[in-house]
Amino acid sequence: MKLSGIAMRRTLAGVGAAALFGGLSAATLAAPMAGAQPVAGCSAGELSGTVSSVTGAARQYLGAHPGADQAVTAAMNQPRPEAEATLRGYFTANPAEYYDLRGILAPLGDAQRNCNVTVLPADLQSAYDSFMAG
Repeated sequence: MKLSGIAMRRTLAGVGAAALFGGLSAATLAAPMAGAQPVAGCSAGELSGTVSSVTGAARQYLGAHPGADQAVTAAMNQPRPEAEATLRGYFTANPAEYYDLRGILAPLGDAQRNCNVTVLPADLQSAYDSFMAG
């Protein structure tokens, strides 16, 4: 599992605290090129629904997995090297939870690729990419 400390911390901290997804809205979506034919699942409402669904699933997952929630919460308040060690240690010891969270977050990347839009702010996009890369 290859994880950048700040990227991993921001991704999981955002998920754990709902800061990552709670702050997302249709306003963070980059508009597709004007005149382009709409792609199924790519309207602002559908993309917002995807973000909302991922948000709910991530919150529910962390609520049901107190160890992951605790690691994420701790990392939010730690300096970068410590946060990286906390998250790497937890998810290395609990790879099933890491892969579960990757699966929960995957629809964000799918939507971005399929719709050619950005649903995350640039700083969180980098964190998301690092987390998904493992």
